[in-house]
Amino acid sequence: MHKRVVITGLGVVAPNGVGLTAFTEAIKNGTSGIKHDPELERLQFACQIAGKPELSDELISRYMNDLERRNFNSTGILYGIIAGMDAWHDAGLSIASTDEPDWDSGTIFGTGTSGVDKFREAIYKVDELQLRKLGSSVVVQTMASGISAYLSGKLGLGNQVSSNSSACTTGTESILMAYDRIKSGQSTRMLAGSTSDSGPYIWAGFDAMKVCTYKHNQNPEKGSRPMSASASGFVPGSGAGALVIESLESALNRGANIYAEILGGHINSGGQRGTGSMTAPNSIAVQRCIRIAIQDSGITANQIDAINGHLTATTKDVLEVQNWAIALNSTPENFPYINSLKSMTGHCLSAAGSIESVASALQLKYGFVFPSINCEDLHPQIAEIVNKNNIKNQIVNQNINILAKASFGFGDVNACLILKKY
Repeated sequence: MHKRVVITGLGVVAPNGVGLTAFTEAIKNGTSGIKHDPELERLQFACQIAGKPELSDELISRYMNDLERRNFNSTGILYGIIAGMDAWHDAGLSIASTDEPDWDSGTIFGTGTSGVDKFREAIYKVDELQLRKLGSSVVVQTMASGISAYLSGKLGLGNQVSSNSSACTTGTESILMAYDRIKSGQSTRMLAGSTSDSGPYIWAGFDAMKVCTYKHNQNPEKGSRPMSASASGFVPGSGAGALVIESLESALNRGANIYAEILGGHINSGGQRGTGSMTAPNSIAVQRCIRIAIQDSGITANQIDAINGHLTATTKDVLEVQNWAIALNSTPENFPYINSLKSMTGHCLSAAGSIESVASALQLKYGFVFPSINCEDLHPQIAEIVNKNNIKNQIVNQNINILAKASFGFGDVNACLILKKY
């Protein structure tokens, strides 16, 4: 028998809110975390706005001691540590304090590129023949699995400890990978999530590709415009999201707070065939991913009340909504609510799926649909597919029973997660 799996803890470090309370308030109120970035202006980026979490020294000191912070220069790992530990505490779980690891708990915590600023620092020292001045923490700050390794040490995790990396699908994929491990009985609980470094060395490549907006440098909060007719590219962002997921049996036995149940999902690739490429989705694969996720969850398409889309504010938004409509076999009249967190956070890259999944769980738990800001001028092609009443610029306070969360990434990769109110 497969085990039922639920979400019992949430943690988030987002451009519009660090910590669950601040983030929940921000997404309910449609608060943007996108601001002008002087460093991007100095470096002559076309896009000079970004979504970057604000962390004080006092906050950081709660998660890392002075020794750990010495020569530390990896924003992504820092974001992941804060989100991961917050989720663990939110789930009411204790930290292993003995020499014995917690054999029943593990983590799959993904990233795109880890410690790029630390890499830059190390490269300069090597080039300047200062190898002996590198210090002992370069490797752990720059290896892709650095975030899961740090979290494992903080929490004493003894089950699977690894990091996945699948571009913008990373966060959603990590949840599904952890879900499979619990469902099959290989683990009792898993900390799932993803993180992304911040700064120009992460964002420069996207600016060079001309996929970022350059039209709102003087009006940052209006810059991220998913599903809008005036969308002109995504706003780069960063942060981390974390979810504690565990077997329903374990959650009930310890009286845990349950945010939502994970019904199932699917991960696939379009193989960069047909319409798919390194940077463009194969629509057949996207539709197939959604359909199989629904089938795996044991529901029908018409049971989905809301979609938390990938929706980046690029030309692909229309195509994504079209793919949803085809996969769900929907008409404008019965198309679910659909929203995009990126309207408030920008595109947090490898962290996007996990931050957006935290927002998804909050919507189910507390009965609301957060607004998609900046799409007052709904794209006319999207308006033909979705009843405009299901794309809101203001919060909708309404219970939703089943929500679909999907992420699509470079490399033509897809992930779709189906969540249910518990």
